Amino acid sequence: MRAGIGPIQSEKIQEAIDIANHSVAYAAKAQESFRGVYFMTNTASGNFLALSIWETEADILASESNGFSREQFAKIGALMAGPPEFDHYELSVEASAGDIDA
Repeated sequence: MRAGIGPIQSEKIQEAIDIANHSVAYAAKAQESFRGVYFMTNTASGNFLALSIWETEADILASESNGFSREQFAKIGALMAGPPEFDHYELSVEASAGDIDA
């Protein structure tokens, strides 16, 4: 999983959401090893948190080396209020409401 966090210009948050929803997510769905994306915003702080889920770490690295990630980030780059930070994570725990025993 790749995580990105950073500041968005406060007046541009909705525009960033629209781009992530209609352009970035659409392009990501066309990638064979792509599994999902979450794009979250905090209007109080002006920050975004994006989680993109890929089948393997090698797939994450491939999306970075082939320019796909850079191309997608460029779509919202002009809306940023500062540099974002990116990192890779492994899913260690997963739970949902249906998984909880009564």
